[in-house]
Amino acid sequence: MIEVKDIQYSYPSASHQIMRFPDFSLQPGEHCLLLGESGGGKTTLLHLLGGLLHSQHGKIELAGVDITKLSQAELDHFRGKKIGFIFQRNHLINTLTVKQNLLAASFFAGSPADPDRAIELLEELGLGDKLHSKVTELSVGQAQRVAIARAVMNKPALLLADEPTSALDDKNCEKVISLLLKLANHSWATLLVATHDHRLKERFKRQIELKTPPTNQ
Repeated sequence: MIEVKDIQYSYPSASHQIMRFPDFSLQPGEHCLLLGESGGGKTTLLHLLGGLLHSQHGKIELAGVDITKLSQAELDHFRGKKIGFIFQRNHLINTLTVKQNLLAASFFAGSPADPDRAIELLEELGLGDKLHSKVTELSVGQAQRVAIARAVMNKPALLLADEPTSALDDKNCEKVISLLLKLANHSWATLLVATHDHRLKERFKRQIELKTPPTNQ
């Protein structure tokens, strides 16, 4: 599902600071932790895998497609169809209801609206009574669960989660990671979770660690 080789990236404002990432591959349905301290490049790597940043060197192959060779329009379409992204901030649309936020995921992917799946996901997440609520009426934890539901709305082949538990206590940490694993299993999705939260280590057999921060040249 994922093959990463010789990936490098530098931000325009970083003044020759080059991030180098380890080569790795993940199989369809495999679950993996991406570990490392804050500032070590975890979010950057997820954004490269999700096509939100453009790799400046190397190959990123997802489901047999080298996304570094896609045009912006092709990449946007591919992302909508194949990738679910859970950000550190939920990026929900405040002017829409919870249900409309989920249906928006299908709209942006160019897929038919599936209200039944939206309702099913929300009920599974204990949010069935929030179907017509505005995002601004939700608690932080409820909004996070809506963001997770939106990420899996289109049954993505790849699910990327950026620090989904770092701000949670132990009880809610367990709930969120169990939910992510369950939803990934239901869709046979490859799940990659970037975190510095060591509580998650025992839940994932496969782990990749970014051991050193970006280096200067």
